[in-house]
Amino acid sequence: MKPGAGSSHAERCPAMTPAGPAWPRHRVLWALWSLLAVLLSPWRLGAIKDNQECTWQVVLNQFETVGKNYGSDRFFNQELLNSVNSVFGLLVDSPVDPNEKYMGFPYYLKINYSCKGEASEALVRKGHLMGLKPVVLVTFQSPVNINHWKLEHLQIQMEAAPLRSKEQCSAEEVCVMSWYAPMPIKNGSVVMHVDVSSNGLGPFIPSRRFQININGFLKREEDDKLKFTVGNELNLLPQYFVNAPSRPLWYTVGQTPVLILGGIPEEKSILLTDTSFKDFFLVELSIDSCWVGSFYCPKAIFSATIYDAIATESTLFIRQNQLVYYFTGTYSILHQKDHGSENWVRVLTNECIKKLCPVYFHGNGSEYIMALTAGKHEGYFHFGTITDGRVSFKMLPRQQSVCEGIQVVICSITWATYIENDSLLLLLVEVEENGTRKYFQVVRYDMGTDKLAILYTIPEFIPDARGLEFLMILGTESYTNFSMVPKGMSYNPYNNLLFIWGNFLLQSYDNENFIYLADFPKELSIKYLVNSFHGDTAIVTETEEIWYLLEGSYRVYKLFPSNGWEVYISLQMMQQSSLHSPNETMVTLFYQENNLYQLVYLVNSQQSRLVKRRVPVEQLLMYQQLSNSYSLKQQGSHLTLSFTNSCPFTVMRLRDLPDPQIYTRQERYRAKPPRVLEPSGFHTENSLAVYQGLVYYLLWLHCQYDKPYADSVHDSTWRWWENKKQDQDYYFYLASNWQSASNVHIDMENYEKIYDLNAGYELPDRIFLDKGSSYRFSIFLTVRSHSFKSHPELGNSFQLQSQVDLGVVLADPSCTEAVVKQKVLTNRNSVLFWVILRDKSFCLNQGVSGRHLMKTSMLVKVVGSAGYCFQNTIQGPRMQGNLMMPVYIGCPPGKRLAFDITHTLEYNRLQNKHYFDCVQLDPEMPCFLFRDIFYPFFLIQDLVTGDSGSFQGSYVLKVVGGGPTLDTIREYSEEEIYRFNSPLDNTDSLIWTTRNTTTTKDSAFNIMSYQSSGIEWLCLENSPCHDTVPQGIFAPEFFFKVLVSNRGVDKTTYCDYQLIFLLHIHGLPLSAKRAFFILIVSTIVFLSLIFLYIIVCLLLPLMVKGCTILRWKINNILTTESYYTHSSSFGGGSSTSGTRPSVSSRISSKVLEDKAETETIMKRTLT
Repeated sequence: MKPGAGSSHAERCPAMTPAGPAWPRHRVLWALWSLLAVLLSPWRLGAIKDNQECTWQVVLNQFETVGKNYGSDRFFNQELLNSVNSVFGLLVDSPVDPNEKYMGFPYYLKINYSCKGEASEALVRKGHLMGLKPVVLVTFQSPVNINHWKLEHLQIQMEAAPLRSKEQCSAEEVCVMSWYAPMPIKNGSVVMHVDVSSNGLGPFIPSRRFQININGFLKREEDDKLKFTVGNELNLLPQYFVNAPSRPLWYTVGQTPVLILGGIPEEKSILLTDTSFKDFFLVELSIDSCWVGSFYCPKAIFSATIYDAIATESTLFIRQNQLVYYFTGTYSILHQKDHGSENWVRVLTNECIKKLCPVYFHGNGSEYIMALTAGKHEGYFHFGTITDGRVSFKMLPRQQSVCEGIQVVICSITWATYIENDSLLLLLVEVEENGTRKYFQVVRYDMGTDKLAILYTIPEFIPDARGLEFLMILGTESYTNFSMVPKGMSYNPYNNLLFIWGNFLLQSYDNENFIYLADFPKELSIKYLVNSFHGDTAIVTETEEIWYLLEGSYRVYKLFPSNGWEVYISLQMMQQSSLHSPNETMVTLFYQENNLYQLVYLVNSQQSRLVKRRVPVEQLLMYQQLSNSYSLKQQGSHLTLSFTNSCPFTVMRLRDLPDPQIYTRQERYRAKPPRVLEPSGFHTENSLAVYQGLVYYLLWLHCQYDKPYADSVHDSTWRWWENKKQDQDYYFYLASNWQSASNVHIDMENYEKIYDLNAGYELPDRIFLDKGSSYRFSIFLTVRSHSFKSHPELGNSFQLQSQVDLGVVLADPSCTEAVVKQKVLTNRNSVLFWVILRDKSFCLNQGVSGRHLMKTSMLVKVVGSAGYCFQNTIQGPRMQGNLMMPVYIGCPPGKRLAFDITHTLEYNRLQNKHYFDCVQLDPEMPCFLFRDIFYPFFLIQDLVTGDSGSFQGSYVLKVVGGGPTLDTIREYSEEEIYRFNSPLDNTDSLIWTTRNTTTTKDSAFNIMSYQSSGIEWLCLENSPCHDTVPQGIFAPEFFFKVLVSNRGVDKTTYCDYQLIFLLHIHGLPLSAKRAFFILIVSTIVFLSLIFLYIIVCLLLPLMVKGCTILRWKINNILTTESYYTHSSSFGGGSSTSGTRPSVSSRISSKVLEDKAETETIMKRTLT
C-alpha cells in the first residue's frame, strides 16, 4: 500500500510461482516464513536511505564546566548560584533592572546529535552552519505535597545556544562545539522531562524525550568524588543476573526520581537509577542485616536478598526477610535539608512483615505503602504514610482483626490494594476452614468507618469456558479440576478496573461482578502484572513468559515466546542489533511513557551487560496477526499466498480537537537566549550566564504571581518590562550598531507566557472538566471495502448506515455522559463521528483549585479493532482503534479569585461621587473612606489560558482579622468571626452590614453577588475597629483581613474560590466617649490658650518696664564700679601732667548726665 494511504495493513500479495516443482506443504510454510521476515522488515529501513537515522544526545554539565568536553554530571546539586548576578551588573543600557536579584541554576543541558556512519563533531558544525537550533521543552512534574506547593503543570520552552569548546583548536572559527541551554529547577519538582526537537532548519532529526531527575541519594566527598548515601557501589557481575528470576518494579507513578530494584540472589544489593534505567548502578546497602527468629515470627531460612523494594518521591523502602527499612533522600527543593536520612531506618521493629504492597498513586499531599504482617498480628496490616519525607505507620483495622471482622477463625491477608478516591482498601484474604479447605475472598475495608465487608468469594476451581474468550462468573457455570490460586490484585483508578491474578485472570469494573478471561492458560501462573494506566496491561508468568491485554477487550495475547517474537528477533539479527542476544535474562518489565520496556542482561562472547530495550508490542501483534491470517490457495500448478486484513478501517484521524490548554491546564513560558553581537553567532560564558539569569527570573515571576490584588494586565511577565517598553527601540538601536553592553542584547519579546498553543493530532494525556463542562472532537474513519447498508425509514426514504461502529466506554457513567453522532460520507467511503464528553454537574462537592479531583476516564474504541489495527509512524507501528483518555473531574488547576482593585476604585468613585485616598499613598493597597458605601468586585483569573473576567457568582464575605496597623493585625476566632459578620448578632459587634436580604441556609452570613448594593461600615461598640485611637493628627485607620469564598453558595462551578486580602479603611469615627473626652480636653486647652494670651497681653507692659529698670540698674552698677576703679588708679600719682584732672572731670560729668537722662525716662514711663 502506498505510504500516504495511512494504513499499516498488509495487502494481498501478488501470486508467487515457485522456481521448481511443487514443494511439500511444510517446506512451503518455512519458505514463506523466511519471505515474511523480509517483507515485514520495518518500513523505516527504506526511509533510512533518504533520511539519515539521526538522534539527539543530551547530557548534564555543571555550571563551572560549560564548554568542556567532559562526560555527563549527576544531577544532585539543588542550590541556586549567586555568581550570575555580577554579570548583570555589567549590562548598562539594557532592559534589565540592576537592582533586581538574578540567580543561576547549577547545571546546563549540553545538546548534540549523531547520525549513523558520521562523526558527531562534524555533524554539529554542519547543523550550526545550516541554521539548526535545538528547541528544548522542560516539563516540571507537579509535586506530591499540594498542601505545601501549588499544584500546577508547568513547562518552559527554550532555544539552545551554540558555544565553542574550550579545548585548543587549530581551525580559524571552530573545531568542536555544542548547544547549551539552562537546566532550570523549580521548588516542589524533582522529576523533569526534557523534549528536544529541531527548529525546522538543517537535517531532519526526530524529537526525543529525556528524563532528567534529581538524585537526592548522592553526596560529594572531600576528594570531590560522588558517593551514594544508601550504600557502596559495586560492579555488575553475571552471577547477579544470569538465570535469576525477574521481579516487579514498584514506585509512585510519575513522581519518583530514583527507581530501585531488588531481587538479586543472596545479596543485600539493589539496582538504582535516576534515568529510568538509561544508566544504572549496583549498590550494596549499608544495613545491619540482623535477623532474629522468634515464636511469633518463625523463619526457617535467612537470606540477604532484598525481596521487596518500593520507591516514592523522596523515600526508598526495602524488605529483607521480615525486616523493613526506609531511607529519605536529601531534597532541599521539596522539604528541609535535615529531613534527609544519614542511615537506613528500621521501622515496625516488633512486627513480622511478610510482604510490602505498593500504592501507585499519591493523594491528599502524601504517598502510601502497605505492609502485611504474619505471626502474632496475622490478620492485621500496617498502612504507611509518607509526607515531606516523614514516614509514619498505623496498624489497621483499629477495632478488630480482619479475621474477626469477616467472622472466621484463621485467615491470612495475601495482598492489599488502596483506592485513594474513596479511602478504601481491597484485601485479598485467604481463609482456612477446619484445617482442610482453603478459599479466597475479596474484602473491602473502609478507613473512615473502620468497617469490613466481603465483596466477592473467589471460586475454588477454574471455570470451564468451553472455547469462549471470556466468561461472566454467575455461579451457574461449570468448573474444571484446576484449583484457583490467587496471588495478587491490580487496580486502575482511572477506569475502576480490578484484576485478580494467579493461575487465572479475573477482571471487574465494580469489584463485585467478575469476568474470567479464558485466553490465559490455566497451566501457567502469573508472577506480576504491569499496568500502564492508559489502557495497557502486561503479564509476566513464573516461567518468564510475557502476555499482553488491551483493556476494554477480553483477549489476552502471548508476546514472548511467540511466532511474532521469532520474526522480530530474526529481523533484529539481520540488522546486527546490539540489544539482543541468544543468551539473555529478563530482569524486570515496566511501562514508561505508555511504552513497554524490558531490562535484560545479555550474555555474549564479547561483553556481558545490562540493557534497557523497548518491547515492540504493536510489531509483535502485527506479525502474529499476519501469521494467523494468511491462506495458500491452489491456482493451477502453483500456490498463491494471500492475507486477510481484519481491521475494519484503513484510515483513522482525529479532527476538530479543541485548543488544549483550557483542558490540559498546561502552562508554558518561552525564553530565547540573548543575542550575541558576534558574526559567527557563538555565545560566551557570560552570555550563557545571562541566559541562566533570565530564565530564573522568568520562573521567579511565575511563582510570585499570586497576589490577592489583581494587576491591570493579567500576565505574570507584565511587571518585568512595565517601565522599559517605551525604550525598546533605543535598545534595538544599540544592538543594531553593535554598541550593546558586553555584546549582549536582550529582546523583551523573547520572554513571555504562551496562551495560544494549538491542538495536535492526538487526544491529550489527560483533561480536566469543571462543573457542566464538555470536551468535543470528531473521528474520521475510512472504511475498508464498501461496508454500507441502507435501512428503510418512515415513508419511502432510506437511511445509509455504516457497519463500522464506534463505542464509548465511561468509567463512571453516573458522573459523566457521552454523546456520539454519526455522518456517513458515501462519496469518500468514510464515516465521521462526533464525540461529546460532558460532566453531569452533580458528582462532586466544591474543592480548592487542583485538589480533591476525581479520577475517571473515557475509552473510545472502534468495534473489532482491538489487536488488529495499526498505523505506521516514524517511531514504528502503533495501535489504532482504542483511545483511552484519563479525565479529572473537579476544580481545574490554575484558576483563582482576585480582588479587582481597578474596577472597584472606578465604580466606588462613580457611586460615591468622590474618592479620598489616604494621606500616605500606597499604590499596591489604595484606601477607602469609612463613611462611603464600599462596592467590591472580583475577578476569576485563568493562569493557563490568560482569561480574566468578572466573577458573576455568589459569595460570602467575612472579616477574619484586622488591626489598626499592619504590625498589629491579628486573626479572629470562629466565635469572633460570627459576631463581627453575622446579621444575627445581637451583641453590637458588627463590623459591616449590607442591604442585601439573601443569606446562607442557616441565615448566619449574608450572600453577596456581582449586583450587590454594597457594604456599609459600622464598627459597632463591641467590634475591634470601634474606638480606634488615631496614630497621629489624622483620622483613625484600620486594616481589615477579608475572606471571600463561594463555597456552598455558588452552584455554577466545582471550584471553591477562596481569597484573603487586606482592606485599608481610613476616616473611622471616634466613639462618643472618646469624642466627648477629646472635646473637653480640646476646649480646656483652647480656653487655656486664650486665658494665657490675655494674661500675656496685660502683663507685657509691666514686664517690659521691669526689664528696663533691671537693665538700668545693672548698667548703673557696672558704670559706677568702672568709675571708682579708674579714680583709684590715677588719684595717687603726682599731678605733673596738666591733662589728667580734665579727663577725670569729663568722665564724672558724663556719668552724671547719663544718670539724669535715665531718671527722666523712668519718670516719663511711670507717668
